[in-house]
Amino acid sequence: MNTIIQNILVFTTLAFAIAFLVRKFIWKPKKASTKACGGDDGCGCH
Repeated sequence: MNTIIQNILVFTTLAFAIAFLVRKFIWKPKKASTKACGGDDGCGCH
């Protein structure tokens, strides 16, 4: 019984880790439009 629970926990943790890595490095979500810092747009970075 303990082996079954242990295997379920291991595979669940592995699935979460793989999903995190895919989301972080492979899947590129749409980025919000960022204002380019240049000119007199008042972005405050100069």
